[in-house]
Formats: sequence, structure tokens, C-alpha cells
Amino acid sequence: MATLCRPSIAVPENVLTNEETLELARKMHADHPQLRLALRLIENTGVRTRHIVQPIEETLKHPGFEARNKVYEAEAKRRVPPVVYKALDNAGLGVQDIDLIVYVSCTGFMMPSLTAWLINTLGFKPETRQLPIAQLGCAAGGAAINRAHDFCLAYPDANVLIVACEFCSLCYQPTDLGVGNLLSNGLFGDAVAAAVMRGKGGTGMRLERNGSHLVPDTEDWISYAVKGTGFHFQLDKRVPTTMKMLAPALRTLATQHNWDVSGLDFHIVHAGGPRILDDLCYFLNVDPEMFRFSRATLTERGNIASCVVFDALDRLFEHGGVEDSARGLIAGFGPGITAEMALGRWVTSDQTTLGEQAPAREAEQAGVA
Repeated sequence: MATLCRPSIAVPENVLTNEETLELARKMHADHPQLRLALRLIENTGVRTRHIVQPIEETLKHPGFEARNKVYEAEAKRRVPPVVYKALDNAGLGVQDIDLIVYVSCTGFMMPSLTAWLINTLGFKPETRQLPIAQLGCAAGGAAINRAHDFCLAYPDANVLIVACEFCSLCYQPTDLGVGNLLSNGLFGDAVAAAVMRGKGGTGMRLERNGSHLVPDTEDWISYAVKGTGFHFQLDKRVPTTMKMLAPALRTLATQHNWDVSGLDFHIVHAGGPRILDDLCYFLNVDPEMFRFSRATLTERGNIASCVVFDALDRLFEHGGVEDSARGLIAGFGPGITAEMALGRWVTSDQTTLGEQAPAREAEQAGVA
């Protein structure tokens, strides 16, 4: 069974505090009829700091979709390679050991995908398969893990690199003044993440089962309106209630595996907002401590879309992991409304492969160190 190894995470250097966000909202929308409600909602997100790819002065401008997408491509090419090399290092593998790259992002567009650029630039094999996922939003982190798991089930000796790149700040739209949009402006952050799924060996979460669930007739709850100015995020007021509908799917998946979701040893879930975590505690009957890593991600980095599950998992690693064979769940939630879920056990392995070369040396050889 395939093992999801320790992720690598990087956030931009530009920091935006919640206090700064609230002050910006007060100055920019002083006459907004629902300003007090928007401020209260932003305060209740639990977000203390976020990181953004451009200084806030540049973020608040809108030079047009073309210009923004050029920033997305340039920043992705600048920030992704170091994260990839660290993830490979964490897994004890090199670029030549990777058989598939799964790339997820919903905040910019490239064709060919960044996967092609990575293969050409970082020295991956020309035969490396590519799977870009662009339209699953925050659920895409979980989907990437599941598709990597599926690939390793089909090809047991294979290794998969997962890359998530989310620059949510590049989707800021100054003309979108609904309360939901103002809330989003105070919730989302930017990050890049990568992780390796090893077909054999590795330390981390060894997956045993994965699944997906779509809540019927909720397509318009989380969506993009694609306009001349780019991606306009649309958030329905019913979204905070989605765990009432998705928690049973998590329980069902565990039951199908003869596990009790309330008795698992660790939970790594997408922290879209504090109510998501609060409701999961209630509907799954688990202690709030189970979601401490997801909540820490939300507090320190905001909602970083598909990167959340990798950031929270990295925090579990940083904490020392859990005992061998501990049972856990990973889940990402996003548009659809969709849940992407995986079950597995924690494993520690000292197995190595011939590909255990130094990523720094590979970077030097590829000319992108």
C-alpha cells in the first residue's frame, strides 16, 4: 500500500494580519450598509495572519486578468521548485524516481500545465505522467492524494509527486462587495505545498481506502464566475452548514472499512473556516483536539485552499507524528459540494531506494538551485 510522506510547505514573505485586514475594510468600505456584519464575520474567522505573493498595495490593484495570470505563472515557477525538492528529500527520492506528477491549483491558469515546465526544468523523466487538476477548489488537495493512491494501487512500484499552488490573493476583485466576498477577502491566503506518495517504503500515512462524496444540488454554493476581469469567487451563505451533509459521508467511508470514525487516532481535514471544524467535532463526536493541526493552519495562514491538508499534515509530522499503526483520516472539502476522503495507518519505515540522492545536487544539475 502507498505511503503519503511528509509534505513541504512554503508561504510568501508578505504578511497580512487580521487587524490590518479589518482596518482596510473599514477604510475601503466605510459606506457599506453591511460593514458591521462583514467585520464581525472576518473577526470570527479565527485567522490571525495570512501570507500573500504581492505586497498589499499591489494586491488591491487590478491590472487585468492577463497581467494577474502572468504574476501567477512567474510566482509559481519561482516558488514551486524549492518546495518540490524538499518534498522529494522528505520521501528519500529523487526526480528520476517519480512516475506521475499531480498538480492542483484553482487560482491561475497555464496550458501546458506547470507539470510540463517541471518535467523540462527540474530533470524529471520525459515519460513522467501528468495530471493537472484545476476545478476542484479546496477539495483538490484531497483529490490529489486519492488519485495518487489510485495510481500506486495500479502500479505498486510507482511514486507520485503532488504539487499544490494557490495564490488566492490574485483572485481579489475590488468590485465584488457582497458580504460573502468581503468575508473571503479576510479568509484566504497564499501557499505552495508538495508531497510524495511512495508505492513502497516511506514514513507517513499508508493509505488503505479512499472515497468521494458529492452533495446533490449544491453546485452554486461555492463557484467561480469567470469574467473579463478573471475569477470571481461566489460563496453561498449556506456553505458553513455543509458539514451536516458531509460528516455522514466521512462516517460511512470509515464504516465500510470496519472503522469507527469517532475512534480514530488522528484527523487531517480542510479548515475552510472555524465552523467547519466545530461542526465536525459535533457530528463525528470527536474531541476538538483532533483538529488542532487544521485549526493552527487556519489561524496562522488562513484558508490556503488545496494546500490546507498538506500544511496540517506537515504540522502532525512536526509534532512527532503518532504511534505506529495509528489510524487516521484525511479529508478535503470544496465546490460541488464535494468531499475527498482517505483512510490510512501511520507507518515508520527505514526502507530506502536507489533514488535517494541529494535534491540540492539535482537542483544544481538542473540549473535551478
